[in-house]
Amino acid sequence: MKTRLVALAGAAALGIGAVTAAAVPEPPRSGTALTGGTSPSAGLDPARLESGLDAVHRAGTPGVFAEVRDGARVWRGASGVADLRTGRPVTPGMRQRVGSITKTFIAAAIMQQVERGRVRLDAPIGDYLPALVPGDRGRKITVRMLLNHTSGLPEYLPYAFPSLRDFPAPSASGRSLDDNRFRRFSPEELIGMGLDAPAASRPGSVPGVYSNTNYLLLGRLLERVTGTRAETYITRNVIRRAGLGHTAFPAGTRVRGPHPRMYEAFHGMIDPPRDYSVYDMSWVWMGADLISTTGDLDRFYRRLFTGGIVSRSSLAEMRRTVPVIGQDGRSRFDYGLGLRPFPIPGCGTLWGHDGTVWGAQTMSLTSADGRRQMSLAMNLVRWTRFDASGKPRPHPIDGALSSFYRQAMCGNAP
Repeated sequence: MKTRLVALAGAAALGIGAVTAAAVPEPPRSGTALTGGTSPSAGLDPARLESGLDAVHRAGTPGVFAEVRDGARVWRGASGVADLRTGRPVTPGMRQRVGSITKTFIAAAIMQQVERGRVRLDAPIGDYLPALVPGDRGRKITVRMLLNHTSGLPEYLPYAFPSLRDFPAPSASGRSLDDNRFRRFSPEELIGMGLDAPAASRPGSVPGVYSNTNYLLLGRLLERVTGTRAETYITRNVIRRAGLGHTAFPAGTRVRGPHPRMYEAFHGMIDPPRDYSVYDMSWVWMGADLISTTGDLDRFYRRLFTGGIVSRSSLAEMRRTVPVIGQDGRSRFDYGLGLRPFPIPGCGTLWGHDGTVWGAQTMSLTSADGRRQMSLAMNLVRWTRFDASGKPRPHPIDGALSSFYRQAMCGNAP
């Protein structure tokens, strides 16, 4: 069976994207703003950031918006359209489905329980969830292995979306995306798909294999030790603790508040890209269902890296990485406990997470000292097409994104 679920609610390589863009009309500019100072020498160059965001839009993304913070200075910008049909422009404060960035939130919640002595990182998950992970697996898989994707549990998504399973073979189709639009999955149903599938590797083996099954189990673990719904606990103890006013778990199939439509083309298989902004997000639950804004994400990662959400020792554990194989079965990257390092040559190592769900992609990066952040959201995903040998073809969006990330996080450094 071929399974290439590239960046499905998961971690994509820095600067690697996701769909073929439809013809994108040139919209009115949505504007940019800099607060807290205007000097480019302070580390934020508004003209370059504005130009970089426009380049991402011109490369084929319908709409893109971002916020960059450097100390007290904040730049916000947007370019393109939120709705291809009406030409409604994107704006910097729009809400977005942020995909696997959700994983950092649940990892922080689990670390809070570690600090309180309710969870031990190296304890078997079977000690906490014997009914969900029984027998030998429950004894060998630890909480840490779930957090850093070394559990060996496979991804459940090919079984929840079977029409995608053989992509890029001609037999693959996007039918499952439409079939599941209003389907309500239970976490146990999805976890069962992952547990019943052939193991990806032995528990604890390195490299690990990125799998959303791990984070659904962590959601159930959080509920087991706190006695409350995972959404409720994270809202009270992570979202509110970070001072986030526009971040929430979905209530229903729609995003509340101003947001872009979300266009998915699955590497050219859905052409033209289809709007999946209305969707039941139970298919990812604690793996990737959070809604936020670029401003809230910047604030969250700053609070996390400056000790406002978990202790310094917990943050150090979150930054202990192992090599992991991506969902495409080919890419490799380092992964901690709900955090990823992103090295940029000449600039240093940044931290954060990326995420995609159907039609929406988000990236959030922070410097190791918590001083500088960048979060970017876009409403087109999986624009890359594959050649006859199954290799992704380069796309201008990839280069434009990489250039913007460097300008946002490294300033005018060579």
